[in-house]
Amino acid sequence: MKTGLITSDTYQNHNTGDGHPEKIDRVTAVIDNFKKMDNKELIWIKPAKFDQSFLTNTHSSKYIDLVSRSFPENGLAFLDGDTVVSPGSKDATKDAVGSIIAAIDGVQNKEFKNAFCAVRPPGHHAEKEKAMGFCIYNNVAVGANYLIEKYKYNKVAIIDFDVHHGNGTQDIFYNNEKVLYISTHQYPYYPGSGSEKENGKFNNILNIPLEAGTSANEYLNAYEHVLKKLKEFKPKFVLFSAGFDAHINDPLAQLRLESEDFYKITKRTLELSKSFCNGNVVSILEGGYDLKALQDSTQRHVDALIEFNW
Repeated sequence: MKTGLITSDTYQNHNTGDGHPEKIDRVTAVIDNFKKMDNKELIWIKPAKFDQSFLTNTHSSKYIDLVSRSFPENGLAFLDGDTVVSPGSKDATKDAVGSIIAAIDGVQNKEFKNAFCAVRPPGHHAEKEKAMGFCIYNNVAVGANYLIEKYKYNKVAIIDFDVHHGNGTQDIFYNNEKVLYISTHQYPYYPGSGSEKENGKFNNILNIPLEAGTSANEYLNAYEHVLKKLKEFKPKFVLFSAGFDAHINDPLAQLRLESEDFYKITKRTLELSKSFCNGNVVSILEGGYDLKALQDSTQRHVDALIEFNW
């Protein structure tokens, strides 16, 4: 089987303004690279249309209404100090959510083995009732709730290797025994959450805080705790919150991973997943702000997804 690549041109219309790090070029760099590779093992898919009820499983109706009213007719508007929307953001946010739904449906229907969603805006900082950190809807959280609601999964794992803690995803699933949330992240750092003491009501949260300057070898050693927790939980589906800003060249943080390290952690996770979820894995883009590092790292991440299918 092949790997799905879900994306849409609407991300190009999500304008965050001059000088904003979460810029249009991020996804353009990723998509252009995959087009240039022309890998026959990739199946290109567009985002799904979805019923808004799947959004209200994750965010409150009040918050969804607030977001809907916030898209300006022209210019820019701010949902918080660094979360910007423009007229084109309305379709981009819908397609970011629709991408993970299309990816999950594709895996469930055996159209492809696994999938990567190249989207913006990212999602893991968005809480149930709050936009934050460039994020509007929590795409990966919608995906997890979609798996639970539509496909009746009772064990879903989210692995978040973005360099910033996914406070929104943790907030949404803190009291949900069906979802295991694991995060490796620089700490102390933005957004301030993510200490080892934040464990969830059902011990379903595992935070692995890492000091600034953590080397690739130190990170890979720490990642063994991710694999151990996965093995204990035995999820039936795994979602990656795939941020690539732990790269040594990323301007927004101080971890020291190379592009090859994202291949290593993806491969390790996929190999382990054989034993409990048959490699049912969907990944969705979060952060990553050095364009060359993002391009190379997403390529190696997807290489691991493709190789797993052979």
